[in-house]
Amino acid sequence: MKIVIIGAGIAGLTAGIALKKFGYQVVIYEQVKEIRPVGAAISLWPNGVKCLNYLGLKDKVAALGGQMDHLSYVDGIHGDVMTAFSLMPLIQDAGQRPYPVSRAELQSMLMDEFGHEDIYLGMKMTGLNQKEDSVHITFEDGSEDRANLLIGADGTHSMTRRYVLGEQVPRRYAGYVNWNGLVKASEEIAPLAQWTTYVADGKRVSLMPVSEGRFYFFFDVPLPVGLENNKQNYKFDLKSYFEGWCPQVQMLIEQLDIERTNRVEIHDIEPFLKFYKGTVVLIGDAAHSTTPDIGQGGCQAMEDAVYLARALQVNSLGIEDALSRYQDKRNERAKEMVLRARKRCDITHMKDACITEAWYGELRKEKGENIMKGILNNIVGNVLD
Repeated sequence: MKIVIIGAGIAGLTAGIALKKFGYQVVIYEQVKEIRPVGAAISLWPNGVKCLNYLGLKDKVAALGGQMDHLSYVDGIHGDVMTAFSLMPLIQDAGQRPYPVSRAELQSMLMDEFGHEDIYLGMKMTGLNQKEDSVHITFEDGSEDRANLLIGADGTHSMTRRYVLGEQVPRRYAGYVNWNGLVKASEEIAPLAQWTTYVADGKRVSLMPVSEGRFYFFFDVPLPVGLENNKQNYKFDLKSYFEGWCPQVQMLIEQLDIERTNRVEIHDIEPFLKFYKGTVVLIGDAAHSTTPDIGQGGCQAMEDAVYLARALQVNSLGIEDALSRYQDKRNERAKEMVLRARKRCDITHMKDACITEAWYGELRKEKGENIMKGILNNIVGNVLD
């Protein structure tokens, strides 16, 4: 059986690796001519790491991951610790460490594992239609291909989703802008083996350790959509938005390499439950585009990939039967993750000031159990439980 995957992001590559291991003929088409990951890093919680472990990538993903032993929230203005605790109880319960990883390094590792010879860059899909037992795909350069199954891993702006649903679902602005990147790790900014988040006024500054002595950082600021995006103004803008914040935040801003800093307006898409049409199926952001507020976007894409591959491998009543089983397994869980992230987004970014201030008060009383319970609730129910 020949399978075509549209999109060489995390979802498409993970699916491609899984399907190749089961013996399928797989090619990936990617519209960009050069792979440039969106975002500097990604949080791989144990459910996502287990998917990569299952595919034989245990040592490789561990080598990319940062040592994250503790979690802390800090008052962004005054610099005092609101709560801090060990993540070891969560790690023990989940059976796997979380790994913050560089997105570019993760994507490069996945591309190497899948095989560059079967990845075609600069190939923008412009049309698809189903004829009897095959899907016909056309590309912007006039070329064509056909497959028994087409997997749409083409992200939040997915053309495949438009085909499956019969309409283009609009994206929803989540209300905040995110700046992110990588910097050299320093104890002067945050403890090296800790996920540290500075909070105040509905804003966040967060640091996670990744490999090779680096921090992944992000700044969140509630702002109107559509403001000017000029890299040369990033430091000036961040200094303005975080004026009066504690010295650690000011030091981080000073250390930014603006040419390697990303700025993203955060969106999601209203959840839907239809993931396939005939022998065309959606995975990753094409199926459930979410905000990054609970760190599950990439992990859910990996769950999609592993379960889809397994559904095709172990069921023998045809492709559409396997796709139906994949849809029934994944759509409600993915919907729940989108809505949980949306709820966390609103609390964190002060959609209602009273609710956010109450959350800050709760953090000062938190011993770790409630936060870890919330993270574990996102992890459990994954395809490898």
